[in-house]
Amino acid sequence: MFTSQEIIETINMVKQNNLDIRTITVGISLFDCVSENPQVFIDRMKKKIVEYAGSLKEVANEIEDMFGLPIVNRRVALTPISLLTYGFECNDLIKVAIAIDDIAKEIGVDLIGGYSALVHKSYDEKTKRFISSIPEALAETERLCSSVDVGTTKSGINLDVIGHLGYVIKEIAYKTKDKDSFGCARFVVFANATDDNPFMAGAFHGVGEGDSAINVGISGPGVIKRAVEEKQDASIEEIYETIKRMAFKITRAGQLVLKYASERLNIPMGIVDLSLAPTPKVGDSIAEILEEIGVEKVGGYGTTFALAILNDAVKKGGAMAASFTGGLSGAFIPVSEDSGMVKGVEEGALSLEKLEAMTSVCSVGLDMIVVPGDTEPEVISGLIADEIAIGVYNNKTTAVRIIPAYGKKEGDEVNFGGLLGRAKVMKINKFSPHKLIHRGGRVPPPIISLRN
Repeated sequence: MFTSQEIIETINMVKQNNLDIRTITVGISLFDCVSENPQVFIDRMKKKIVEYAGSLKEVANEIEDMFGLPIVNRRVALTPISLLTYGFECNDLIKVAIAIDDIAKEIGVDLIGGYSALVHKSYDEKTKRFISSIPEALAETERLCSSVDVGTTKSGINLDVIGHLGYVIKEIAYKTKDKDSFGCARFVVFANATDDNPFMAGAFHGVGEGDSAINVGISGPGVIKRAVEEKQDASIEEIYETIKRMAFKITRAGQLVLKYASERLNIPMGIVDLSLAPTPKVGDSIAEILEEIGVEKVGGYGTTFALAILNDAVKKGGAMAASFTGGLSGAFIPVSEDSGMVKGVEEGALSLEKLEAMTSVCSVGLDMIVVPGDTEPEVISGLIADEIAIGVYNNKTTAVRIIPAYGKKEGDEVNFGGLLGRAKVMKINKFSPHKLIHRGGRVPPPIISLRN
């Protein structure tokens, strides 16, 4: 039960501190739609998605009106499509991608994820064909999102796939060059991808999930920032406890939305993702929280320490407020989506190397990073390999969403608009890991995988 005081507190957080529900995501299993005939598969898929998520937009609007709580995105996550289309030719895969995008438009969802592959072990020719279709699939669609999982702590790291993905990302950038290579913003590379992530571009409905589920992603950096602002002379323990308490309140709002959406859509409750997701709005920034904690400028020394505190406190506070938590759950640091991060880059305080260090303690990884368009594929693959290693060897989810903006050079600006914001093209170390990447093969799992 939720008390009237809790509801009033939530309303105040919405009005004063930009609290919102970042997404309601309906996960849908498509295993019962499989067919060797691509058109039959598409027809079955459409029928099921419409059946389960056809009223998502209406229900989300209803929740906004009832609770006065903004819901920024309505999303759908599907079973990884590579598992369902094994053996399809490339032109059939593109038809499937376009069909998924058309369905998303028809039911009015903002994004639809699951054009994905899980390749942390083998990399056969049919899976390679699927991954090679991703650039065209993203170029021909508007709402489709794609992801590839290339490593897990239990299975190790697939360097063959990482080597290929440098070229795939460059091709996505080229095919969407008329939009500042925006297609790359809808593609992410994972280590230890989760089955119930509600956030894009990496959401898919995992193979261990049921027929359907509703997952909710919360937000609320502005709420945390406001609470820390009021503790100017507090000790670090007091700051930690303040963040925990506010994370609890924010997550309660997410639990309220999850419960109501589940009842209205008649779909089982999944999880509340505890992640703090920033927006380009001033005051709705992870970077600004870190600066309120006491770092002069995000990227300066102390940034990783402050981020570790924030991430841990958010998890501990949120975990007590929801029946089931999951997804990515922590603090996101997507550069273009966070006005404070953008300022840090512009002022020379925040570098790619510092961002990589920060990913060792944050929720995900190198996110919405824009680099020069002439960056070599092997350099991109090397950056991915570094980030995947952080995830695999520390038993956490990490990811890379990098945009080699076609025709852009260091210091130029790209503007994606909306939640994806704007960003300066960052300096990237161009010393090549060509020899390393072209060794290929599969890296065995680390010793910490032997836990039984």
